[in-house]
Amino acid sequence: MKFFIDNIFLIAIVLVSGGALLWPSLTVRGKRGSPQDITMLINRGKATILDVRDAKDYADGHLPDAKNIPLAELDKRLPELDKFKSRSLIVVGKSDARGSAAAAKLGKAGFGDVVNLEGGVAAWQKAGLPLAK
Repeated sequence: MKFFIDNIFLIAIVLVSGGALLWPSLTVRGKRGSPQDITMLINRGKATILDVRDAKDYADGHLPDAKNIPLAELDKRLPELDKFKSRSLIVVGKSDARGSAAAAKLGKAGFGDVVNLEGGVAAWQKAGLPLAK
């Protein structure tokens, strides 16, 4: 007990730094899936793919059967997605940040099963999976 009292500041620093290291993993919102996980969801047939990149990036190549709604327009165009609320919704972005932002918006809008593609389209391509144009 004396050790803890004598080293209270050292113990506090250890606890704070440990908490700072754990914070990012504790605050990840929504589900994330690797390209392989996403492929399994698509193959089951109960998933809709939402690409939240800009129209130009979408035209350069996108996941097969993906619907394009840029992140900037997502709030206005949410009613277009209402019919997919009972299905898994796969969010594809250029980066994890864009996909996570879209997933958070969709979660607040009442979509129950939203999965963000980890690494975005770049990870999909790196895994050797096909893109449609």
